[in-house]
Order: sequence, then structure tokens, then C-alpha cells
Amino acid sequence: MSILTRHYRLAAIAPALLGALLSISAVPLHAQDTAFRQSVAEASYGNEAVGAFYRTRNYAPIFTGAEDGPRRAALLRALQTADMHGLPAGRYDPEDLKAAFRAAKSPRALGKAEVLAAKMFVQYAQDIQSGAMTPRKIDSSIVRDLPRRDQVEQLKAFTTASPAGYLKSLPPKTPQYTALLAEKMRLQHTLEKGGWGAEVPGSALKPGQSGDAVVALRNRLIAMGYLGRSASQHYDGNMQMAVQQFQLAHGLTPDGVAGEGTIKALNVPAKERLASVLVAMERERWTNIPKGKRHILVNIPEFTARIIDDGKVSFATRVVVGKNTDGQRTPEFSDVMEYMVINPTWNVPRSIATKEYLPQLKRNPNAVSHLKLVDSRGRTVSRSAVNFSKYSASTFPFALKQPPSQRNALGQVKFMFPNQYNIYLHDTPSKSLFARDRRAFSHGCVRVADPKDFAYALLALQSDDPEGLFNARLRTGAESRVNLDVTVPVHIQYRTAFATPKGRMNYREDIYGRDARIWAEMQKAGVSLELAGS
Repeated sequence: MSILTRHYRLAAIAPALLGALLSISAVPLHAQDTAFRQSVAEASYGNEAVGAFYRTRNYAPIFTGAEDGPRRAALLRALQTADMHGLPAGRYDPEDLKAAFRAAKSPRALGKAEVLAAKMFVQYAQDIQSGAMTPRKIDSSIVRDLPRRDQVEQLKAFTTASPAGYLKSLPPKTPQYTALLAEKMRLQHTLEKGGWGAEVPGSALKPGQSGDAVVALRNRLIAMGYLGRSASQHYDGNMQMAVQQFQLAHGLTPDGVAGEGTIKALNVPAKERLASVLVAMERERWTNIPKGKRHILVNIPEFTARIIDDGKVSFATRVVVGKNTDGQRTPEFSDVMEYMVINPTWNVPRSIATKEYLPQLKRNPNAVSHLKLVDSRGRTVSRSAVNFSKYSASTFPFALKQPPSQRNALGQVKFMFPNQYNIYLHDTPSKSLFARDRRAFSHGCVRVADPKDFAYALLALQSDDPEGLFNARLRTGAESRVNLDVTVPVHIQYRTAFATPKGRMNYREDIYGRDARIWAEMQKAGVSLELAGS
């Protein structure tokens, strides 16, 4: 009995999933083998990974053999639940695969079904591990290289592992992804019940007030889970605390007053929050990589930077990020912090020097007097010797620099992870901006509210006296580079939906409109609020 005859014995194939796959008893055994192999080779043409995989095993099946029932069943179950992860399930329709198996009445048809299953597997595995969308095609500021796995190796691993266990291992195993999946299910349940009820009317409500608007606020807070069951018609202490909790979870000043911004956030419908969660799940798949035992996490819409040690937040600080203006939005990428510069010199980026400062210098050569004019050889040039009016942005031959000082635009320290985008974290003399809820004011770099404490936390791994080390260098007034003995991965990300370490879901405004663009592309690919998890 040939190998293929053993694989194709109808009695051993799970009828509930596949039906009658084939009847080939009248075909000579060598013809069966040849026809199946040729069909697999033809069907896999154009898919390099699938073709390479079957060549390595001499075209033996992994999905359509008699003993492959558990693998078929596990794959079909995974495909049937793909929409629970917010994936475009139409890419790998299990009904199409079932139909292909049912129609497989010959070795050639069975070969086509075999390859269809393999193609669906590798597409599903890629999408659920590292994302179904290509971020750079959606927004050029999302400069991430997706953590794509080798598809041939994935197929090989699938043949040797527990099928169900292997497929369950594919989605990100991060606490964030788990929390987002739970929030997705909670929001879907809310939508099935009709949402959070009536919107809160008006523009501002304060403690001590009563009336229909306060009742609407109460009901909304109860429905959203911030307030326990209550029949109170007054804006009492319990409601004030609930509003504060809501404000904290939405990046608003927790004053307990339902002002315009708070009411606007309260009235965002559950379906919009669900879309944010589905986008966040896709984003989490894009960053499905080891983050580092110690790493720095910057969340742009949250305006926050954190140091994470062994999965726990060891330091957090407010930050200012790039303006929502072309060329100034902070990009999303990962890199490695190598050193810090104490008392830094600000080498003005050419785009700022030519677009912002050159027009001022044309009007007044003594403008921006805190900046030095430097030629291509690094020599300081007297402004009186330059006719600025004859230069354009493309012909301006000078650079501008600001020496170390307390007025320096970079403040007293900058944290360097050299990258092609010229983005880094740094101090700033403009401290008042950190008091605002919305902090998008920079040219793209990330300004840190507590730069000294941030530096101390980074240096603590290499010095018994990190404060003394830092401040001794600072007192010199001279620029000083301090290398990190252990470099630290930096992940600049963009999450409008995320969970705190204690599991409380947070939402933020889509300040750059990136999530809206991602959601639009996800919808085009077939993801929908109605289908997700249905």
C-alpha cells in the first residue's frame, strides 16, 4: 500500500468537518501519486513559501491525509474564529476550504485543496502574529518593520506541534493584547444591549447640580462601569469620584467637574471605542516582538514615557510630542538608547533653520541672537558679514547652533538613540506645557517633564550614586556624553486604547488621525464591528 493510499483512506477522515473527500479506487496507485504531486506543484505556483515547503517533503500532504484530521479541525476552528481577533476573515474563509475538501473527488482536486489549506494557514498565521495591514502604506510616519516569521518554518512547525496548541500560540501573549481582547468582548456585549444609553446633554455639569442632565450623566457613568447602581438625581460625592475616575482613564484633568472636554469624551459611542480597540489589537500585532527586559515605552496620544523593568513600570513621566503638522508629527518606531548628553548643544535641524529662522534673519540679521551662525567647517561666522537676503532654503550655506545653557532648547540633557528620523528624548526650558492635557507642541522630538529623574533611573544600573554622577557633569557647564553600560530599547508607539498595569482600560484622542486611517483600511479589508466576534 502506497503512502498516499494510506493518507487518503476515506474511513479515517473526519466526516463532520470534511465530508466525502474523494473516491480514487479505480485510479492506479502510481497515477494517484503523480497526479496529486503535480496538482500540489501547480497550485502552489506563485506562492514561494508554500511551494518550497512541499518540495522539502516531496509533496506529501499535511492537511488531507487520513491522520491529518486534528490538523484540519484545528485550522478550520481557527479560521472560523479569526474575526474575534479583528482580522479580515474573508481572506481565509473556512467555508471555501470546506467546499474545496468536499469537491476533492480525485487526486488532482485533493492536491488543490491541500494547497488551499496551506495558503490559508500561512496567511492566517502571519496576520494574527504580526498584523493584517502594512502600516507604512497607511501612514508613512509608522515606520515599523513588521516581525514577519518565516512561512516555511511555520508550516514545518505546524506539522510537528500540537495543532490546536500551535494555533493558540500565534496571537501576541502580551498583557495588553489580553486586556484588549477582553475589552473588545465587553464592548460587543454593551452594543448587543444597545450601547451606553442616551448622551449627556449640555456643555458643563458641576457637583451640587441636579436635573435631567445630571440623571443622564449618572446613567452614562453606571452603564460605562464607573458608578455603582444609584437612584440619586444629584451630582453628589459618589458621582464626582466616578467622573474623576473617568477623567483619569481618558487623559483629562481629574477635577470631578464634567466640563466640555469630559462630556465630549463621555458621549463617544461604544462602537467608536470598539473600533479603537480593534485598531490597538492590530497595532499590538505589529509590535509582537521581545521588548527588552528593560525598555522605554513612549505612547504618543497619552503624552507619557515609561521605563519598564521586568514587565513593571519603574518610572513614568509626562512628555510633549510633535505638533499635528506636516513634518512635525512624532513618528512611530523602535530603536536602542545608547547614551545621554548632559549640557547639550542644540544643532538646529536644517528644516527649522531654513523654514523658521532664515526668514527672520532676512528681516533682521540680529534675530534669534541666542543662536550661533556656523560655516561648513564649524567656524563661527559674524552675522554682519552675511547678506541673508541672497539665500534661499536650498542655498543657505550655514548651520545654527545653541551652546549649552539653561535656556538651551534641549534643556540640560538629551537621551540619544541615533536614528534616521533625528528623534530623541530631551529636557526643555518650556515647563509650562506639561500642565496641559493635550501636549503636542514639539517639532517631533519627545520633551520630558522630569529629565533629571529620568536620567537617574537610567544611570541607577551602572552607578551607586546616579544623582551625584549626573549633577557633577551638569555643574561643569560643558557638554558631556555619558554612555549607558546596558543599552535600552526604546519603543515609540501610538495607542488610543490601552490598559493600565492594573487592567483599567484607557482611551485617548486620535491626535494625528492615524487610527482613523488604520480603521478605514481595516474596514476595506473586511473587518467590521458587526462581524468581529459574531
